[in-house]
Parts: sequence; C-alpha cells; structure tokens
Amino acid sequence: MFRKLILPVLLAVVLPACAVQAPDANRESSVVGERAAAVALEQLGVPYRYGGSAPSGFDCSGLVQFAYRSAGKPVPRTTKALWEHVQNVDRNRLRTGDLLFFKIDGRMSHVGLYIGENRFVHAPATGRVVSIESLGSPFYSAALIRAGRP
Repeated sequence: MFRKLILPVLLAVVLPACAVQAPDANRESSVVGERAAAVALEQLGVPYRYGGSAPSGFDCSGLVQFAYRSAGKPVPRTTKALWEHVQNVDRNRLRTGDLLFFKIDGRMSHVGLYIGENRFVHAPATGRVVSIESLGSPFYSAALIRAGRP
C-alpha cells in the first residue's frame, strides 16, 4: 500500500517543481523578437544609408542587427549571414520579430522584421527612410522568399 502511494505523491511534488524551473525557450524567443521589433519601430523615419547600422542611418541588415542587439540578442550583420543563421518559419506561423527575406532584382538581397498584422518594418533603399510595409502589397508579396526566426 505504501509503495502505491509514494509514486503519485512524488509525481505530484516533483513534476510541478520541474515545470516551474524549466525555462520556456519559445516564450523567451518571442519576448526578444517583440523587443527587437519595438526597437526597429523606434527607428521609423531614419534615413537609409548603405552599410549603416546606427540611428544616424541604416541599411536593411543593419537595422535588423541594431534592433536585435538592442533587445539583447546578437545576430549576424549581413543579409546572407542572417539567412544562414535563422530557423525557417512558415508564413502562417509568423511572430513579431521574425525576419523576412526578399528576392529583389533576381537575388535574395533584402531583409525586414515582421511586426504583426501582415506588416513589417525595414530600411528599404537609398533615398528612402525606415518604414512599415504590408506583406499584402503585390511587390512584397511576390518578393518574399523566406521567413526565419533568430
């Protein structure tokens, strides 16, 4: 009888304690992504600058690196290195802070940060500023080739 009671009691005490102590990596990743997206949104209106990775001017991957570094997670600097660094995410499972990769002028050459509601923030091109775009626009919908989570 005693042995029959011990296992349920141990399970009732030990398993909840383990669950409380185990970190939730998905939630932590989600929080970092949300912080990175918030940092990127604070840069709205900052001019595009090729090679830029500071609030004086950003290129697309510089904005991503700055936002994630500010959120406490270092990521690579270039679009290609970011592409190689992330885990694939299905478009229907996007979370705030996921990276979106675009094929422009025949090659993968642009990255932005997903901010929810089918929108993303990015540093688009020379002569433009950090801005928000819709994935529903014909141009970006056709250009999107991959999403990934750092």
